[in-house]
Parts: sequence; C-alpha cells; structure tokens
Amino acid sequence: MKCHSYIVATCAALSVFAVGVALTACRSQPVTSTPTIVFSQVPAENSNAPEQARIIAGRVTGARPGQRIVLYARNDGRWGVQPYSGEPFTKIEDDGRWAGSTQLGSDYAALLVETGYRPPELTESLPVVGPGVAALAIVNDRGTAAVFPPPKTLNFSGYEWAMSSGPIYRAGSRNFFDPANVWTDANGALHLRISGSQSKWSAAEVSLTRSLGYGTYRFQVRDISHLEPSAVLTLVSWDGVGTDQNRRELDVELSRWGYINNDNAHYVVQPYYVPANIVRFRIPAGVFTHAFHWEPGQVTFSSAAGSGSAAIPLLKQHVFTSGVPAAGNESVRIALYVFEQGQVPLKNGNEVVIEKFEYLP
Repeated sequence: MKCHSYIVATCAALSVFAVGVALTACRSQPVTSTPTIVFSQVPAENSNAPEQARIIAGRVTGARPGQRIVLYARNDGRWGVQPYSGEPFTKIEDDGRWAGSTQLGSDYAALLVETGYRPPELTESLPVVGPGVAALAIVNDRGTAAVFPPPKTLNFSGYEWAMSSGPIYRAGSRNFFDPANVWTDANGALHLRISGSQSKWSAAEVSLTRSLGYGTYRFQVRDISHLEPSAVLTLVSWDGVGTDQNRRELDVELSRWGYINNDNAHYVVQPYYVPANIVRFRIPAGVFTHAFHWEPGQVTFSSAAGSGSAAIPLLKQHVFTSGVPAAGNESVRIALYVFEQGQVPLKNGNEVVIEKFEYLP
C-alpha cells in the first residue's frame, strides 16, 4: 500500500510539473505581429529626366520566409509595377531591408506579398491587404504618407457614378479630369463638358461604381454634330486592373479624331489596331441611342435614332465574334476628353448630354 501511494503521489507531482512546463512554454512563445513596411529612401522629384530609374528603399518587419516586396509608382491615374524589366519582385534581406529601382511618380507603394502572388502590371486601384498581400505602405514623392480622398459621386439613371479627377491618359493623350465638368440637370440628364482654354483644357469622366457583367447597355445621347474634330465622347466598358491587352474594353466612340473629314463614330473591340476589331461609320445630327449587347464570345453594337425603340430602323449594327473579352471586373465609363494628336486642335469648350443610361441583364 505504501509503495502504491508513493507511485501515485510521484505521478501526480510529475503531471503538475509537466503542465507547468507546458504553460510556461506557451507563455514564452513570441506573439506573431502584423508585418509592417516603412520607406527609408524615396526618389526626389526631378522633371528633367522622368524616365531615368531611381533607387527606392525601405525595411519590413514581421515578414515570413518566401515573402517578397512588390513596388509600384503612380502616374496619370495608374499604378505601374516597378521595375519594368519583367521581374516584379524585390528581395528582402535577412535584416528586413529591401531596395529596388523605380521610374519617377507622384506616389509610391510597397506591397509585402506571398509566394506565387501575381501583381497586376497596371492598375487604377492598388491591391488591398488580404489573400496574397500581407502588408501595404504608400508614400508621396516627398516621402510622407499619401492621402487619396474618395472620389466624388453622383446619381444618374438610377446608378451611382464616380467622377474622375486629376491627370489621366486617354487614347494616348494626357487629359486633366475635373469633377466640376460633370453634373445632372433638373430632368436627370448627365452633362459632360470640356472647359478651359487651349493652354489648359480640363475634361470630364464618370464610371459606374459597380460591375454589371454580360447584358445590354444603352446610352441615349443628344445631338453631337457640334463637337469639334478633336473632342472625343466615349461610352465604354473598362477594367482598371491588368494590362492594356486585357481591359475587357468594348467601345462606342464618337469623334473625328482631329480630322475634319473623318467618320464621326466607330465600334471597337480592343485592341483597335486589329482590322477586324473596328467598324467606322457616320452619325447624322439628332438624338441617337447607342447600345451593345454583350454575351460570352459575342458582342452586338447598334445605333438608332431617338430613343432606340424597336420600331425605329437601325442606323448601324455590327456583330463581333472574334476577340470578345469575358466579363470580369469591368465597369461602364462615359468620358468627354481632348484628343491631342490630330490635325485640328481644339479651339473651344465642348459639351455633351447623355439623356439616359439603361442596363438589361
């Protein structure tokens, strides 16, 4: 009995000791902290040589093995991955330091990403912290935290639209978009204008705040025969993430592209330089409804006088079955801007009115 009691007591003591050791071990385990990124060197602004690569550097804490840095520079409304060499990843040294090269930009971003993450080459919105992205830091060209106010919005035809602002390239031309050039009138029609002077024009653009996908898109547009040759009205689908070869871009573009005798309308499945992807035609004066019906592997464009009802003969219709993009993260955009590469420069302000937008799934 005494021997048995001794064994039981010894086992109990050992059990208490083991539990204590386990608890101590648990308490001594380091708590995994959220990784952070800081910048130690940001390129100074130098407009004399904007294409020259500069050094950008920083440090990351809390990175796990296999994680890497992806760098972005922001210019003209888009973030471009840096460097442009085709290798988008920057190595993290054992002490957490990293350094890479970048083109000059108005703002810079560093992402801590997981192994296998594929960053977009060009994007209007940076990836957020979540699957594949462990941390994100953004600074401006002065090395201080960048601040991006949310875009101004308006309601038109029952949808919420964001108004573009700042310098953005459109059709190879640098435009400055000003929300003051966008408004709706008492009847609910959308007005877009180009304002300013020949020394500095400002343009207008709105984009749907959500993606609609496959379906029929209709735009009822007032007479555009007054537009100058270098003014461009676009009614498009556009994906702001990815590459210019995969923007899910379908276009109704109303412009003479800087030449007096050009046709003033065309349908496009981008890229436009493929001959089978573009159809040009002329639109006479008057109200017209332009539409495209998008389905897997096919898109049908059409233009009809007035409200575009079935009883009115079509002015133009064309079906594309080659190169039609699949639906994804695109949104509808309506823009009025200046094309700077034509023969006839813009002389005056221009304005267009979109009476109504409709979407039918």
